[in-house]
Amino acid sequence: MQSKREFTGLQLRSLVKPNGELELSLVSVVTPEPAGDQVVVRIEAAPINPSDIGLLFGAADMSTATAAGTPELPVITARIPERALKSMAGRLGESMPVGNEGAGVVVAAGASAGAQALLGKRVAILGGAMYAEYRSMSAEQCLVLPADASSADGASCFVNPLTALGMVETMRREGHSALVHTAAASNLGQMLNRICLQDGIQLVNIVRKKEQADLLRTLGATHVCHTASASFIEDLTAALTATGATIAFDAIGGGKLAGQILSCMEAAINRSAKEYSRYGSTTHKQVYIYGGLDTSPTEFNRNFGMTWSMGGWLLFQFLQQIGPTATQALKARVAAELKTTFKSSYAQEVSLPETLQLDMIARYGKRATGEKYLVNPAKGRA
Repeated sequence: MQSKREFTGLQLRSLVKPNGELELSLVSVVTPEPAGDQVVVRIEAAPINPSDIGLLFGAADMSTATAAGTPELPVITARIPERALKSMAGRLGESMPVGNEGAGVVVAAGASAGAQALLGKRVAILGGAMYAEYRSMSAEQCLVLPADASSADGASCFVNPLTALGMVETMRREGHSALVHTAAASNLGQMLNRICLQDGIQLVNIVRKKEQADLLRTLGATHVCHTASASFIEDLTAALTATGATIAFDAIGGGKLAGQILSCMEAAINRSAKEYSRYGSTTHKQVYIYGGLDTSPTEFNRNFGMTWSMGGWLLFQFLQQIGPTATQALKARVAAELKTTFKSSYAQEVSLPETLQLDMIARYGKRATGEKYLVNPAKGRA
């Protein structure tokens, strides 16, 4: 329902209560008429990214989730283990909107020329609170989509495309010539593969299953290693030797994989070493952890010399580092190649109420490679 002065619609919220309970619900939110440089976007598509799931579920044990409310306004509750509640201290009692990015149509605009120029246009936006029927944004934060692009085409314009481009840009800025990527059959991984093929960059793809490796090879990937193979370490070392890759971006985080990558990098470098050094090679080896598909501790044996680094990589911090001009150049490439290099595919489109169904939570909560879900807040609404 809407009036001349405001837009009223549903928004998905995540609340961590002081008693250790997570509550997910849909609330009615009023979006006022935009002023100045502001626009109101009617959201038609917003992807469920791993980072969104992190905010949505927090530290809750979703196996304890129960459903209440009505089919139109469901309410999900789940318990947060006592040992994990401390990590949620910063958001206790705060009802938080969810959804990093999305796309839709500008239905109202402020008086500025920039805002008025967007009226009726289909745009992609980044800024949180996208699992909602309406979102107010400044005009300069909107990316106008190509005329032949749908909201679903533009929904994932930012997080995955800019992450993939950011990895390549980080590689270049830090003086590396090739890179390694884990969980490489994901939507993001397939984008990165297309970027590297287009830009002539050597890429080593690491996956967990043979069928994922086969998929990447059909997409043109040359170097694909799967961790379940008995020859994984030998295969990875051979790929690193062939490519010279000395920087990796790891979506897994926990377990032994990050350390194995560093070890194999060192072994690959030493295959052409002229002399032995007890301190290892002098070539810098870097692993950036940018995801947490495995939440267990990161384990590694220090058998890769002394010239190495392991740390975190976050898209938003990277964009701040390179500044608005360089960021805009990356966004322009995404817009130009939206339906080719940066094309996303989705397992299913769901409405806001469907997002809070227990069976649906179990599906997208798995964060399975190749099973990305799309929220359409306009689905089923008048």
